[in-house]
Amino acid sequence: MVETVNIEERACPGGMKLGVITLDAPKSLHALTLEMIRAIDGALLRWADDAQIACVVLQSSTDKAFCAGGDVRSLRTAVAEQPGVVPNPQALAFFAEEYRLDHRIHTYAKPLLVWGGGIVMGGGLGLMAGASHRVVTESTRIAMPEITIGLFPDVGGSWFLGRMPGRSGLFLGLTGAPMNAADALFVGLGDYFLQQEARALVLDALALAQWQPEAQANHQQLDRLLRALAAPASLLPESPVRANFDAIAALTQAPTLQEVVAAIAAYEGESAWLQKAAHSLARGAPSSAALVWTMRERTLHLSLAQVFQLELIVAVQCCAHPDFAEGVRALLIDKDGAPQWQPASLEQLGEAYLNEYFQAPWTAHPLADLA
Repeated sequence: MVETVNIEERACPGGMKLGVITLDAPKSLHALTLEMIRAIDGALLRWADDAQIACVVLQSSTDKAFCAGGDVRSLRTAVAEQPGVVPNPQALAFFAEEYRLDHRIHTYAKPLLVWGGGIVMGGGLGLMAGASHRVVTESTRIAMPEITIGLFPDVGGSWFLGRMPGRSGLFLGLTGAPMNAADALFVGLGDYFLQQEARALVLDALALAQWQPEAQANHQQLDRLLRALAAPASLLPESPVRANFDAIAALTQAPTLQEVVAAIAAYEGESAWLQKAAHSLARGAPSSAALVWTMRERTLHLSLAQVFQLELIVAVQCCAHPDFAEGVRALLIDKDGAPQWQPASLEQLGEAYLNEYFQAPWTAHPLADLA
């Protein structure tokens, strides 16, 4: 039993059951550890073959956050303890098992509801993005802020950012700009808008539902239930992504990364959201910006499994390069907000250095069996 993940089965009419997974690490805003990843994946595996489990819910124990990402502090410590080891064993285990879990969620046959209220960042978005039924609320705050710590939008980010409207995914990946519930619905990261206070009511309704043996019927049942309980559209906040869609298109239309970054940095409009996004990009790791751009190009025609396989190579290589450890130090450990990126600018980042991130440090890929 993992103390930070509660797993339960709730009886429903007709002998069916509701599987409920609750992240319960409130001090870290439910940031994922390898232990938590294994607990979640183990439950999903068991329930996939359990004919009595009709529907699965993935949530957290608090309203403040669903999941604030992965436990990057521990990853940084592991990397520091074994300098020069590529791949770092702990980093490899964490990312490989996290991506395997995310892939399972994307391809899960049974209806899987993720309650994405509060903060949803990084690894939390990896859990949410592939779920069949994704709820956002008035408190939802989504971001992929990896550019601030020398990583890249992983956990399938290379898949779902490229499928957002226009070039909004590119902009969000480069800037780590935050999204609300309306943004999530607009870019395809959310499906239903409910009030945060309705969560207990939804769980009770699920436990009283007349589930069927067929997964497709249960997908439809869950959809009908969530639509019936949806909050009025009038309660939705304005979507900054939608409101600034034309500006985003203009800022990202250039054919090279350097031109796009320069255009975003030069933004002088009235949108505070765009101003903050430009500031984040300017302070972010040049290597991360280059990875966002390159992953967008390299994953354009890849399958979901191939995206996760490529992301694993890049993730373990990020841990082997200096920007990850430096970014985590500056943001989360020393909290001085003054990372010393290597290289310090896009102009200093050569193609040979960037290509190092795409070199597989193994002969047999750990995720070769994904399909």
